[in-house]
Amino acid sequence: MALLTRCILLAVLLNSTVVQAQQAQVPAHERSAFFGDLHIHTMYSFDAFTNGRVRTSPDDAYRFAKGEVIGHPGGLKLRLSGHPLDFLAVSDHASYLGVQAALSDPTSPTYNHPERERFVPNGKTTVRSVRTNLFALWNVDSDVAGHDVLVDAWQKTIDAAERHNDPGKFTAFVAYEYTPTPGNRHLHRNVIFRSKDAPTRPFSARDSGNPEDLWNWLDDLRNRGIEALAIPHNMNQSDGLAFPLETWQAEPIDADFANKRMRNEPIVEITQKKGASETHPSLSPNDEWADFQIVQYYLNKAENKNPISVFKGGYLRDALKTGLEMQVSAGFNPYEVGVIGSSDSHQSAGSYEEDRIFSGGRSSPVARGSAYPNHADKDASWEDFWTPRQATHGTGGLAGVWAESNTRASLFDAMRRRETFGTSGPRIRVRFFAGFDLPDDVDNSPDLVRSAYAGGVPMGGELKGTNNGAPKFVVWALRDPVSGWLQRAQVIKGWVEHGRASEAVFDVVCADGLVPDPATHRCPDNGAKVNLADCSVSRDRGAVSLKTLWRDPTFDPNQHAFYYLRVLENPSCRWSTWDALGLGIAPNPDLPATIQERAWSSPIWYRPQ
Repeated sequence: MALLTRCILLAVLLNSTVVQAQQAQVPAHERSAFFGDLHIHTMYSFDAFTNGRVRTSPDDAYRFAKGEVIGHPGGLKLRLSGHPLDFLAVSDHASYLGVQAALSDPTSPTYNHPERERFVPNGKTTVRSVRTNLFALWNVDSDVAGHDVLVDAWQKTIDAAERHNDPGKFTAFVAYEYTPTPGNRHLHRNVIFRSKDAPTRPFSARDSGNPEDLWNWLDDLRNRGIEALAIPHNMNQSDGLAFPLETWQAEPIDADFANKRMRNEPIVEITQKKGASETHPSLSPNDEWADFQIVQYYLNKAENKNPISVFKGGYLRDALKTGLEMQVSAGFNPYEVGVIGSSDSHQSAGSYEEDRIFSGGRSSPVARGSAYPNHADKDASWEDFWTPRQATHGTGGLAGVWAESNTRASLFDAMRRRETFGTSGPRIRVRFFAGFDLPDDVDNSPDLVRSAYAGGVPMGGELKGTNNGAPKFVVWALRDPVSGWLQRAQVIKGWVEHGRASEAVFDVVCADGLVPDPATHRCPDNGAKVNLADCSVSRDRGAVSLKTLWRDPTFDPNQHAFYYLRVLENPSCRWSTWDALGLGIAPNPDLPATIQERAWSSPIWYRPQ
């Protein structure tokens, strides 16, 4: 038996060595796109355990990502309808990590604790009272939510990731979520570790609600040889605090703060089920697509009062512009960040497809706002129906990473260099390069990617000015074969002129042989339609691939600028319309009937000489 164990261990070590060697040998132009989710909750998160009554574990989350069937608290059976994911991070809340699950786990320190009923919803204890009892322990040294429980749950989280990590085939990241919420303003981050090496316990909002303290902790880990990064998300719930003009201690932002943030937070989550954080119509009034998945949040959630009203500082594009202004005025940029998408599902599984929604813990269409009560009654209607806030939520997005191999190290390093992109759910592949020395026919070359890496920088990179005129941008997108056809590819530009940042949207390549208008920089309507009677779409419109070489007609070599790619599918039915269709009723008139799925690349920054 001992000999067999040694042989198995040797095989594992040899396989790991081979994967690492292969990764080192893969040149940049042979990097592949990998898709995954870096934001999934299980029963170890207190809000999943209570609100959604989730009892599925980190192991279940990894099984679902690999294509297996798991249960839903509503009695459903969940399974991906498409390919398995390439990677997953279970990111349960560090605050109260595993506290409630431990009370029913024979291997946990608080199994059958005498106060169990105060912290687990049952016939006598409501969800609200459970949460009140739990939050009362925030600053209390209680064995129910103490050090031993946290350490035990964290080790079980790490062990689950280790069981499911399969280098070269499937990557399971060690991760958790840091959740400071001052005044219900979200400053949440997912913390992702590069390897299985992690501290004995995670740094939580109970340790400090100041994200800068998290960065100091990450810096200290790095000095001890433990590498990790943090990913801000739901900036749209921050009420302007996600990308502030000063520190959270109301002090001026300086180079040390900016460098510390960039060292620890190279990417952000641009979209998830609780809305997109790309931009807001009030911040980008000239962007016709700025209203995508805009979710209204309230600081008083119990009564839906005091809506979040500060949008500046809460959305990515505005932050990119603010960062440029700081670069010009002060010489540093705290907001030079790439992007990913994820789901933030609290059911151990992400519902990435519009026709198969199940996230949010609301298993019925009435509960999630896509059907009115008594919808089987022909005399019932939408009249007087109050649409819940959750009805404005989406299905959740995906993270895209260009990496040498499907391993923790390779994917993590790609996130560190910001060679990442996000999608609203479909597996749209996007490539984006910029360079001064790219061949004029590179977009038609069989060696496009090799030439693009050789003569330019990929998404997430910095392009320094030369005397070679305007840079060239390689734009390339491929549709998800099981999703919609592509309608247009756009380049979003931000630049600083006279100390103030501006933005513009350029349609750079259109489907169906159409050409952007040189004055408006918009593609003509390609005529793609959605039949709301059955959710069928035009099958003779749109493209499988969109590709071009673009030059910025407004380029000024003396202006700092950023550019990122946004790719739009033809319109298709939103999840709420699919729900209504299945019940034979009209869609909720308060909600968009259709959606344009999309993908975003990380930016490329231009710096003058």
